[in-house]
Amino acid sequence: MTTTSDSIRLRHVSDIEPVWSTLIEVYAEVRADQLHRPHYSVERYGERLARHAQDPGWEAVIGYDGGEPVGYAYVNALEPDDRWWQRMTTPLPKGCTGVSTVALKEIMVREAWRKTGTARRIHDDLLADRPEKRVSLLVNPKAGNGKVLALYESWGYEKISEQQPSPDGPVLTAMLRDIR
Repeated sequence: MTTTSDSIRLRHVSDIEPVWSTLIEVYAEVRADQLHRPHYSVERYGERLARHAQDPGWEAVIGYDGGEPVGYAYVNALEPDDRWWQRMTTPLPKGCTGVSTVALKEIMVREAWRKTGTARRIHDDLLADRPEKRVSLLVNPKAGNGKVLALYESWGYEKISEQQPSPDGPVLTAMLRDIR
């Protein structure tokens, strides 16, 4: 299948209930090769998703090609004392937590829609009307043999620290960039 991001319709949601199964299904497909690892299991993802959806400012954008979900991203607002900041392994740059920031918690795109601009379109649309000034994310630096990290760098993200949110999960690179 060949597609472009132009054919994708984007839907904003702030209530998890009607899109729960869609997010779980896309996650399970994208992470199929890692579901045997406890940190990446569908059950653990569901726990994280439920917790994240209760956080302030939770919002998702889901991309659809016709009626088929192709990917999504979701965020929530960060407070200056949020555990997001507290779990960093190295000191953060000065003033890092004093600027309104949103955390990009997940971005998933199904394989047939990768390398079409869909991930960037979902990402940018999700952030376009956010009131925060910056966005932060965590990425496994080994994902795609470093290609995912390089992609985020090409989108303007810069490394600020590292963290390991769960003991059985990977050490992740924490990144930050201005929204506009």
